[in-house]
Amino acid sequence: MLDKSHKPTWTSFTEATPEDWAAVEKYEEEYNAALPERILDAIRSLDEDWTPYPVNRYQHSLQAATRAWEDGADDEIIVAALVHDVGDILSPYNHGELSAAMMKPYVSEKTYWILKHHCVFQGFYYNHHFGGDRNARDKYRDSPYWEDCRYFCEKYDQCAFDPDYPTKPLEFFEPILRRVLSRGWGHMELAETAEEQPAE
Repeated sequence: MLDKSHKPTWTSFTEATPEDWAAVEKYEEEYNAALPERILDAIRSLDEDWTPYPVNRYQHSLQAATRAWEDGADDEIIVAALVHDVGDILSPYNHGELSAAMMKPYVSEKTYWILKHHCVFQGFYYNHHFGGDRNARDKYRDSPYWEDCRYFCEKYDQCAFDPDYPTKPLEFFEPILRRVLSRGWGHMELAETAEEQPAE
C-alpha cells in the first residue's frame, strides 16, 4: 500500500526526483486498478428516472451489449456496445469521442474508430428529422472501418430500445469488461513515444 502519511515537497515536475516518480507510479498502479469499478459506476449513472426514449440509456447500453454478445461479437465490440454512450455524462454533444478516448488504450484501432464515429453513423436514422444530413457518415467512406461502424449502429445501437428485449444484466458483462481493460498498454504518451523510437 502507498504510504499516505508522506506528503511530497516538490511543486513542479522539474523538481521531482526519480524517487518521487516511483511514488507517483505506485499511486497510479493502485488507483488505476479500480478503473473497472469507475467505468461500471459511469454505466450505472445512465440509469436515469426520466427519458423520452422507450428505455433509458442504461437499459439501452445493456441491450446493445446483449445484442452484440448474441451476435457472436468479440469482447472488444461487446464492451464498445456497453460503454458507447458513457460519454453522454460529460460530453452530450460529442459523446462518441469521449467514450472512444476512454477506451483507446485497451482496444484495437477498429474498435476505437467505431466508438469515435458511431454518433455520425447513428445520424443516418434521425438526422433528417432535425434538418440534417442523414448521409453525413458517407464522408468516411474511405475508412477501412466504415462498414464495421455501419454494422455496429444497425445491429447493436439503433435497434436497442426495446423494453421487452431479454437484456442481460450489467453483472453479466463485468468479466468481459475486466478482460478488455486488463490488456491495455498504459500511458498513451509513453506508447506513442515508444512507437516513435527508431529500431535498434
